[in-house]
Order: sequence, then structure tokens, then C-alpha cells
Amino acid sequence: MKKKIKQQRLKAVQRFFDGEDPKDICASLGRSRSWLYKWVTRYAPDNSQWVEDQSRRPLSSPYRTPAEIEKIVEMVRLNLYNKGHFCGNQAIQWELIDMEVQPVPSLSTIGRILLRRELTHRRTGRYIPKGKTYPELPALLPNQTHQVDLVGPRYLTGPIRFYSLSAVDTAINRCAIEPMPSKAAQSVLDAVYAAWLRMGIPENL
Repeated sequence: MKKKIKQQRLKAVQRFFDGEDPKDICASLGRSRSWLYKWVTRYAPDNSQWVEDQSRRPLSSPYRTPAEIEKIVEMVRLNLYNKGHFCGNQAIQWELIDMEVQPVPSLSTIGRILLRRELTHRRTGRYIPKGKTYPELPALLPNQTHQVDLVGPRYLTGPIRFYSLSAVDTAINRCAIEPMPSKAAQSVLDAVYAAWLRMGIPENL
């Protein structure tokens, strides 16, 4: 049984480094993303013992954040930063909750981890467009074409995480912005409906 579990860990980590989507890896193995990232952070090519179970007994302070959790915090922060998303303490904590990481460190603990790993710098410089070309639809009259975009996540003190749906009438530049609790299909439909109540229903979307 232990040999089978070790093989599962080895294959999961190999698939991760081969570039496979973590969601697909976890779904095929019936594992959580926190389990996958745990073994990814433990991976050590020069140490064959990395795949072995380790004692959970604390070696020093029982209140110190486990090294694996610190590594996951670092990986999440870098991933958010590289994607151009918010990457502060609150954003990182929400990602850890979504990943089902246990225990979830507090905001102050995440801040200390980032400080220790010198990851507190902010993104600087002017925004540079990615050069993505969007399709152009006819827009000569009001409500002929609406351009819709999803923005987020954004964060408020509370903590509160939310998204926004932005709709623009490309003929007259009239716009509507609707907050959403999530990117779930029903939330998006509710936001689109609310925008159309204010702007009217377009021919093209």
C-alpha cells in the first residue's frame, strides 16, 4: 500500500513539472490541490527520501508556520504576480482557501512569510497592453453592440472578495458596471441582466 502511495506521489509531481494542469492531475487522482502542492514543494531530485512520509511532531515551536505552508504561500504569491492579479495578503489567503490548504495562515502570518522571503515589493511601471486583438462588430447605433468584460477578483476590508462585469455600448460609449460575488454562471447572468435593464438589450454582445 505504501509503495502504491509513493508511486502516486512520484507520478503526480512528474506530471506537474511536465506542465499538466494541476486541476486535471488532482481530478484524475482524487486528490486536492493542497496535496499536490505539498509534494511539489517537497520534491528534491538529489534526495530519494523526499517522497517518504515525515513526522508531524513539531521540532521546535508548535506555533511556527510549517515550512510546506510557507512554500505554498510563496508559490501562490508568485503565480498571482506573474498573472498580473492582486497579490497581497488577502488575495493569497483567498487562493489558499480555494486550494483547501490546511491550516490557512492568518493575514499577518502571510505578511511575515512574504517579508522573510523578500516578496513584499509591488508591481511598478506603466501598464503595457498585451497586444490581444478583440473582434470588431458593427457599432453605428445605440444598443447595436455591447462589449462585456469580467474584472477581478478585487478585495475589500472584511474580508470581501468580488468581481465586476463591465458593459460598454461601443457606439456611444455608455457603460454599466455590476458587482458580482463570484464568476459562477448565475452571477454572470444576473449581472448581464442588471446591465441590460439600465442600457437596453444589444443586437450583438
